[in-house]
Amino acid sequence: MIHDKDYIIRIVKQFSEMIANMLLGKNEGTPSEEQMVFETQMKDIFKMSFEELSAMSIQEIKDWVESKDEPHHIAYYELLGNLFFYKFKENPSKDLAEKAQNFYEIWLQKAQIFSIPVMGRIGELKKHLA
Repeated sequence: MIHDKDYIIRIVKQFSEMIANMLLGKNEGTPSEEQMVFETQMKDIFKMSFEELSAMSIQEIKDWVESKDEPHHIAYYELLGNLFFYKFKENPSKDLAEKAQNFYEIWLQKAQIFSIPVMGRIGELKKHLA
């Protein structure tokens, strides 16, 4: 059981890093390859598509994360912030901006770190929501 949990958290961290690299424009494959990897990672981690995840409320997603092992919460919130910000950059909407901002803020609070890139993204999201 411990190996399964380690594997899942490793996938969560790898997916988060992949999205962060995509945000920086450091794409390592063709757009179709990236989309296939993106969809596979979504199914592996969330057991649903991004469309299904984004249809959930912030509270429903938070409840889902909180049902996981506590040491993994930080990684999940970072992933969710990156995921919703990435999708916001593709297709700006108030819902995606609110979710990205919310999950980034939770991540900053739980991780108790200061991240200049994340603070910049939150600033960009707040401008969109203003």
